[in-house]
Amino acid sequence: MVEHSPPPREAVAAADAACGGQVELTAVSDRRGSSVFRADGPNGVVALKTGTGPGAATTAREAEALRQLDWDGYLLGAGLLDGISWMVTPWFDAPSTYALFEPVRQGRGPGRAREAAVAFCQAVGELHASGWVHGDLQAAHALHTDNGVKLIDLAWARRDGFEVPGTFKGGVVHLLAPELAAQATAGADRLFVTAEAEVYSLAGALWTSATGAWPLDYPAIGIDRTAVTPDRLRAVIAYGVPLTGIVRWRALQDVLREVLLSHPADRPTAAELGVEVAALSGSRS
Repeated sequence: MVEHSPPPREAVAAADAACGGQVELTAVSDRRGSSVFRADGPNGVVALKTGTGPGAATTAREAEALRQLDWDGYLLGAGLLDGISWMVTPWFDAPSTYALFEPVRQGRGPGRAREAAVAFCQAVGELHASGWVHGDLQAAHALHTDNGVKLIDLAWARRDGFEVPGTFKGGVVHLLAPELAAQATAGADRLFVTAEAEVYSLAGALWTSATGAWPLDYPAIGIDRTAVTPDRLRAVIAYGVPLTGIVRWRALQDVLREVLLSHPADRPTAAELGVEVAALSGSRS
């Protein structure tokens, strides 16, 4: 069982202020030095994230990204105390894109998945239009609230003038654009996710949402993805890996296949991909 260190007193005070009184904290996750708590109070619920050790810089960077993005009502408080960074944001009690694709994965038809995919594309398109990229785009990082899609986990978001640390290797490796994998394999110290590369990740995230599997068919080239290092995976992605043969929504996957196999310059924008998805019929054909 993971032991969660209590958040700094000033972090809890910020959560109290946001929720109108003393909050009750529930530990949600703890990964690589970053802990997330749900804070329930008399007037609402917020998320409280803390970072210790290597996670301190990551959490602090995410808070700074949210400051610069300046999304209304998103960053409710942040700070650094005794080597522990913290931030308070709204708690979005809403399904992710991946969750809304469950009917597709179960073979029951698209359900709300088409609208979810379009909204995901539009949210990413708006982010790109503002000069930013998410940096670690996944279907679990898009939550579909009554007020639209909220993108979360923005620790690696970047724009010109706000760059990623020197060790950044491009988010989850299975959604990494081949051109970035090639840069890493050639010895690049860090990777700079472009809008074009992130559209590849967007298409891959939608493919995974539809099939329940990563887009690339590692076994087809004799690779056990669970038994090799991320560096080895980047090398094979740079060389070229075929797409999986799993089909759950052929019309959507045909659109996504074009994106995943295209040269970066030939990929649509996120907004354009959303238009293509919106034009699909509601059937699984």
